[in-house]
Amino acid sequence: MQKVIISPSLLSADFANLGKDVDMLNNSEADWLHFDVMDGVFVPNISFGFPIMKAVKKISGKPIDAHFMIIHPENYVGLAAEAGAAIMTIHQEVAPHLNRIVQDIHSKGMKAGVALNPSTPIITLEDIICDLDLVLLMSVNPGFGGQKFIENIIPKAIRLKQMIKESGSKALIEVDGGVNNITAPKLVKAGVDVLVSGSYIFKAENPELVIKELKSIG
Repeated sequence: MQKVIISPSLLSADFANLGKDVDMLNNSEADWLHFDVMDGVFVPNISFGFPIMKAVKKISGKPIDAHFMIIHPENYVGLAAEAGAAIMTIHQEVAPHLNRIVQDIHSKGMKAGVALNPSTPIITLEDIICDLDLVLLMSVNPGFGGQKFIENIIPKAIRLKQMIKESGSKALIEVDGGVNNITAPKLVKAGVDVLVSGSYIFKAENPELVIKELKSIG
């Protein structure tokens, strides 16, 4: 059985010592680096953009898992690829022409992911699931770190896993929000492949050990 993929969220890193935190992740068992790109419009917060993504890419060989919580993500596909993103995940809620954007993401050499807010049903992806590399289920309402985990995401992940299996899709299931030692085992049991964790990792006394423990779940 393949181990769960761990994608620490840099939104919870120490921005004054970002290089130090990236070095820690380089030395850890983390698989990806999760970037939350926010525009202050789709979500009530503004985070970092492409200059920081490029800088981090220069000092880390791990894939950049870029989650765009922005309107008009179609305008930034090329920039995401140039900044070094390996995966570009956009929100279904802001993409009326989802197929077109997914095709564009693939054409730029990136894997394509689609994120769903907690209240967005998985049925909205039924007709595109076979074109996706990843589905990101938000287990908090997006925009801020450190929020309480929404338990309804567990049965949602189970239903999504069944949809993926029945369709023949190869998409991975990723969950972001409130992932810790209590919620992570439930998620993995439900079929989740990728765990995004921010404050639980970066606020720990030994972040590398926390990553190792999350990695061992399964």
